[in-house]
Amino acid sequence: MQYKIGDIASIINAERHGSVDAFINWLLIDSRSLCFPEETLFFALRTHRNDGQNYIMDLYQRGVRNFVVNNMPAYAEDMPDSNFLVVRDSLEALQQLAAYHRRQFDIPIIAVTGSNGKTTVKEWLYQLLSPEYNICRSPRSYNSQVGVPLSVWLINKNNDLAIIEAGISQSGEMKNLERIIKPTIGVITNIGMAHQENFLSLEIKSAEKMGLFKGCQQVVLNMDNNVIAYSSSLLPEETEKITWRSDMQDATIKILSVDKSRNTTTVKYSIDGKTGEYKIPFIDDAAVQNSITCFATCYCLRDKVSIDDIAKRMEKLEPVAMRLEVKDGRNGCTLINDTYNSDIHSLDIALDFMSRRPDTKEQKRTLILSDILQSGESPRSLYRRVASLAESRGIMKIIGVGEEISSCAEYFSMEKYFFPTTKHLIESDVFKDLADEFILIKGARNFHFDQLSEILTKKIHQTILEVNLNAIVDNINHFRSFMEPEVKMVCMVKAAGYGIGSLEVSKTLQDHKVDYLAVAVADEGVELRKAGITANIMIMNPEMTSFKTLFDYSLEPEVFNFSLLEALIHEAEKEGITNFPIHVKLDTGMHRLGFNPVDDMPKLIKRLHKQTAVVPCSVFSHFVGSDSDKFDEFTKKQFELFDKASKQLQDSYSHKILRHICNSAGIERFPQYHLDMVRLGIGLYGINPMDNSIIHNVATLKTTILQIRNVPAGDSIGYSRKSRVDRDSRVAAIPIGYADGLNRHLGNRNCYCMVNGQKALYLGNICMDVCMIDVTDIDCKEGDTVEIFGENLPVTVLSDTLDTIPYEILTGISERVQRIYIQE
Repeated sequence: MQYKIGDIASIINAERHGSVDAFINWLLIDSRSLCFPEETLFFALRTHRNDGQNYIMDLYQRGVRNFVVNNMPAYAEDMPDSNFLVVRDSLEALQQLAAYHRRQFDIPIIAVTGSNGKTTVKEWLYQLLSPEYNICRSPRSYNSQVGVPLSVWLINKNNDLAIIEAGISQSGEMKNLERIIKPTIGVITNIGMAHQENFLSLEIKSAEKMGLFKGCQQVVLNMDNNVIAYSSSLLPEETEKITWRSDMQDATIKILSVDKSRNTTTVKYSIDGKTGEYKIPFIDDAAVQNSITCFATCYCLRDKVSIDDIAKRMEKLEPVAMRLEVKDGRNGCTLINDTYNSDIHSLDIALDFMSRRPDTKEQKRTLILSDILQSGESPRSLYRRVASLAESRGIMKIIGVGEEISSCAEYFSMEKYFFPTTKHLIESDVFKDLADEFILIKGARNFHFDQLSEILTKKIHQTILEVNLNAIVDNINHFRSFMEPEVKMVCMVKAAGYGIGSLEVSKTLQDHKVDYLAVAVADEGVELRKAGITANIMIMNPEMTSFKTLFDYSLEPEVFNFSLLEALIHEAEKEGITNFPIHVKLDTGMHRLGFNPVDDMPKLIKRLHKQTAVVPCSVFSHFVGSDSDKFDEFTKKQFELFDKASKQLQDSYSHKILRHICNSAGIERFPQYHLDMVRLGIGLYGINPMDNSIIHNVATLKTTILQIRNVPAGDSIGYSRKSRVDRDSRVAAIPIGYADGLNRHLGNRNCYCMVNGQKALYLGNICMDVCMIDVTDIDCKEGDTVEIFGENLPVTVLSDTLDTIPYEILTGISERVQRIYIQE
């Protein structure tokens, strides 16, 4: 909303000096934050340490013409084209203007106060309610005597709900905030010792905070807090009290239990005579308390938003970043990571912060910005404002992501690039070419700009794992050559694709029509789904806390005992799910996991037929020793057990249940046991499970020589002097160690790597980040490539040296080792 300067003078009871016409859109209290001078009204606030009137002439020279002052400055006659609004107190005038602005809107206003958790509650309420409401909320922690009026000023005609944070540090302050906010719904998080120094007691502070709610229709009260419970009696009788407590006493919402798992908390509640539960992805007590406060607040709006919907959304709550993050980036860049929210007001704050940074003089200012969602404005109106804001803040390059901002590219006069999605940006040369720039990353959550921050700040580690995706395909085809065309294939991509990287491998497998992918836990499956993998995904080790995730992301669990089956059925029934696919596992001799194929089968079949929540789509078991002919007799017995039990299950159903028992070795050695489907594991990654030979090499771990030094005969190498050279030697240091996955037992000449096609023994103990190699007889120099394993040195050489299996070597490669994928 625009206000005429004359109207503002009347609203704040000011004595006006000057008659220049002006329309005001922006309020300013800090001269460093100036953006649109012609539309700005500067309030010259006076504090104990400073006086805003000291900055008036500077602002005038920068184009500002409208000022609210406590007295006329002596140099006013040198500013004839200006308006001065003289008031008794400029802060009081700011609050009066905001209070008038608030009265122009008949919408629900939620005011959040308390000693702790205000910002988190405000932001979580925004996340929970934004599907139904166009919300204006306080930027960050704008909750003071100055912050609140600036927050209220942001309410516009497009909003149908506002959430305003209110904080106080001494007595008498809350009545000012109440006059400005005039909330319809009040929320008090808790009462504690924060800012207690100016209050005689917690009770006095609580009473002061309750003053915010004197005109509220509803107030949300945490009755677990004794001080709040005591102070609630101060509220007017006509105010509806929405209370919550966990001690089973009378309350609007009774908290029946709070159950914490490793990463999530389940809160069970009773409301309106009904029980329910929700999960949050946090386990700390403060987060639990804040979530309950949010849940109770949403209950106040139950006429428009379903409490069941709110319960479902709780699981998707995201952590609240409380500050802008500045860090060094790649290629000489500096980053401001602000993926906290995306609206024009927070953008203004972030750009202002960026413009004040002292180290930006030599760096081009670049803004990476997504579509601004739910602004209520038309794209053209919104991005005209964004373009003007960016230009005024000195942005020299704009990188826009999203359909709306891209459609408004014409409004940006600086260097510009636009992309429909974050993926397109990441894959572009523009993104790759960012260098020597000061970059603000600002995006709505569903654009996943956290990926950009991660990529731009990722340190370049000279040790890399090079993955040949063509070799993956060759290995699939190698094993398919042993199979009939109708036999299906499951490919194992658990443990980050055996250390190779599950996403790129999964994309390749999906492209080549693999029937199923298999991972260990639900989180691995979620990552694949979020990355666009649509193939069927089996979860080999489902956890009871992951059922909701399985349902949400269409991940198919194996079921190996009755307790897991019962829990899964119960959760599916509660979610209203029917015929959810499961994979029944039988223990035919591994004795790790699985139903007993003899004793359990009748009971299992009976239980499965008494419910409709889940349905078996496959039944399987594991061979113990299919890689060796000495176990062939046992393998035969395993198959006979499995064959009989799996047929029992199939005979009880009319639909086809896939049967599978062959692993990589079984595919090659026992084609008669292929049945309906086979499972390809280590063979996918190029290792023959029978003799550890390489089929098609998939992964090459390589690094570079950091330094070469001459070491005289007799000197020791490395920690604890475990190795000595018996001749004058050239010793190279390479940047790989046990923190990268290079096992310490390979040191002291126990194994070797390859330098320019020649073997170089490891000397001394392998360190955390570096190790030493003997290059005395090798023609090499600093910067040359070193192969740890790969095309010229099979990974099985390392596993044989360590008396282990290649799986352990591959899965042990650290995440800090960069994966590079090659597809010819």
